[in-house]
Amino acid sequence: MTVSTRTAGDRDDRWWRTAVIYQVYVRSFADADGDGVGDLAGVRAKLPHLAGLGVDALWFNPWYASPMADAGYDVADYRRIDPAFGTLAEAEALITEAHQLGLKIIVDVVPNHVSDQHAWFREALEAVPGSAARELFWFRPGRGEDGELPPNDWKSEFGGPAWTRVPDGEWYLHLFAAEQPDLNWNSAKVREELESVLRFWFDRGVDGVRIDSATMPAKDPALPSFGPAHTQSAPPVPHPFVDRDEVHDIYRAWRAVADSYDVPRALIGEVWLADPQRFAAYLRPDEMHAAFNFDYLNCPWDAQRLRSVVDATLAAHAPVGAPATWVLSNHDVTRHVTRYGRADTAMGRSPAQHGAPTDLALGTRRARAALLLNLALPGSCYLYQGEELGLWEVDDIPDEARQDPFFFRSGGADIGRDGCRVPLPWSGERPPFGFSPPGAQAAPWLPQPAEWSALTVEALDTDPASVLGLYRQALAARRAEPALRGEEFAWLGEGEGEGATGVLDFRRGEGFRCVVNLSAHDVPLPEGDVVLLASGPLTGDGGALPPDTAVWLRG
Repeated sequence: MTVSTRTAGDRDDRWWRTAVIYQVYVRSFADADGDGVGDLAGVRAKLPHLAGLGVDALWFNPWYASPMADAGYDVADYRRIDPAFGTLAEAEALITEAHQLGLKIIVDVVPNHVSDQHAWFREALEAVPGSAARELFWFRPGRGEDGELPPNDWKSEFGGPAWTRVPDGEWYLHLFAAEQPDLNWNSAKVREELESVLRFWFDRGVDGVRIDSATMPAKDPALPSFGPAHTQSAPPVPHPFVDRDEVHDIYRAWRAVADSYDVPRALIGEVWLADPQRFAAYLRPDEMHAAFNFDYLNCPWDAQRLRSVVDATLAAHAPVGAPATWVLSNHDVTRHVTRYGRADTAMGRSPAQHGAPTDLALGTRRARAALLLNLALPGSCYLYQGEELGLWEVDDIPDEARQDPFFFRSGGADIGRDGCRVPLPWSGERPPFGFSPPGAQAAPWLPQPAEWSALTVEALDTDPASVLGLYRQALAARRAEPALRGEEFAWLGEGEGEGATGVLDFRRGEGFRCVVNLSAHDVPLPEGDVVLLASGPLTGDGGALPPDTAVWLRG
């Protein structure tokens, strides 16, 4: 394997505009100490694999000290690494070693809430109503004759009420799990602390942060109930806790922190909004650098709909000069090999799809084509760990092994996100497939399918036709292709009619062309063009593109 030798000297301060960013879910990446849980030592040992894959940056889900009520998104201490993952010294060493391999580092920051084990919240529980400690959160008296009802009708993202009552009778707000109390961003102390957290990690060499649930920290201080004229799905008046105008003050202050470094740090938002203008507001020049593209992730394998999403995405980003982002899977959604192999066109994470028939061969073929489509579009691209191996969603995890709050809060009606978080297979013929070291006493924290023996890094490593081989070739070709570093993009064909044929065909720069066949029949390739890379075998002596296949061409 050839390991990248990119160094800091090759650095582009605007790297985030075209970077390929690999998401590392530490708990499921590699377990060095044999306790069944991935750790930073495991990641450090596998850095050559990531550099050899050809990605530009690594994004880490929360690695901070946490009781893990929600997989680390309940942060107890931002300045400590969770003991299950390692130590702060190991995180600092990982950052240094990644930089030496030319890899940038992005870490998650969760501004909306902390853990109920955070020192601030423990102090607030011991304090009296109306105290300064409670003003850091949203403590309120309840409704009803004896305050027995929650302060309003807000619901948790995980199901059930968004309020929990404490022994002295007050209630506190948690838009997620009860173990995740919401911070009160009207408090100067909250703002100062989170800016200090940014500096703490930027000072240690982190190149950027991914901002979790970025639209939610600001709340209407009146905490109004929704009422019949104000629904969460389509509010006619400003939403009481999603995308409020004042949330932008937070990110302007964060941008000032990021820009204060000699090499400015990047801010990347998790922004779920249907309104493209409201979405673009987060990407103004004094706020975030980029935001996740959930419309694209949720789009089914359909040429017209994909074309529409690409057009809408580029149009939304153009007024603010921000780069688009393209992503197919992450730690919150069903893996796209499985999604693309199902007749149901619902994308993302759908509880109704549990156990739905899946054609994994079809899903894999489409996933390979989707990779070339993603990497050919202008902007940056996110990869979720394991997609380079062609991993599928593990639907049949036993109920007793599941750990996602979605599963428990819904009483099992929603199977949750554990199926996309199963530990990676690295080598060997049976679990734990090299995820844990030989002789490890503990099994991986989620069970791995026996069928993954054919999808280990070891099994795929020397096969250029494998999914892993395609990823390496595609990432190397993207890095070598000047047209893919620019912003020029143009559809080829007759406008909407092109998508209607089931074919996506576009040009980037001078001479580079991408064609994706989503139709049910072979389509001829342009005569005279040279094939740079194809997601699968071509037909017609190399002159035709089969269904569910993509190709990069040089004209």
